[in-house]
Amino acid sequence: MKKIILLVLVSFTCFYSNALRGQVDKNEIGAWYMYFWNTQIKQGPWGFQGDVQHRNWNTIGDLEQLLLRGGLTYTPKKANIKFTLGYGNIQTGTFGLSKDKSTEHRIYQEALFPQKIGERFYLNHRLRYEQRFLENQDLRTRYRYNMFVNVPLNNKKITDNTFYLALYNELFINGQRKITTNKTVALFDRNRIYGALGYAIKKQMKVQLGMMRQTTDALGKNQMQLSFHHTF
Repeated sequence: MKKIILLVLVSFTCFYSNALRGQVDKNEIGAWYMYFWNTQIKQGPWGFQGDVQHRNWNTIGDLEQLLLRGGLTYTPKKANIKFTLGYGNIQTGTFGLSKDKSTEHRIYQEALFPQKIGERFYLNHRLRYEQRFLENQDLRTRYRYNMFVNVPLNNKKITDNTFYLALYNELFINGQRKITTNKTVALFDRNRIYGALGYAIKKQMKVQLGMMRQTTDALGKNQMQLSFHHTF
């Protein structure tokens, strides 16, 4: 009887420790390292843009996601808006010791239009619609709205050698909610709120260091973000 009880206790301890390793530590700060780029073709209406993001559950080493994304852009003449048709490849890791990954292919369409308020508040509104192809799931769709706000500090415009505040809030809403025969997802997917200090090395080259709070129904977690923004 004692051996049975001991065996049960050992099994429970192993199961419980494995479960703990599989749970995301919401108190541990994650880190996202990102490169954003965009360019125009001979100053015409067509161009390209994209980004590379290495996201970690911790500061470095425990991969959350590796995201590679790029798209074709179109800016109509005499219109203060930019349209993008793009594709993303996302490799998602598992929290903890496991090296398992899943793959997502994503097609997206977006519209980006800037707005200026007063002398120092530079806004960008981004609307994005995604079609998501995940392993072992039906087609998923998602709607996203992001409002970016940049506020230059030592100049009225973000030009060479300018410090600025960078803020944004992005809301994610699921479209196609049935993802398998027996599983659905909630209408609300997540929200991200972000604040950072930015520095424009040149007008076309900026770096930002800040903190983002991501909230879902299941989890709220802080993510440090270091990003480089390049226009050429």
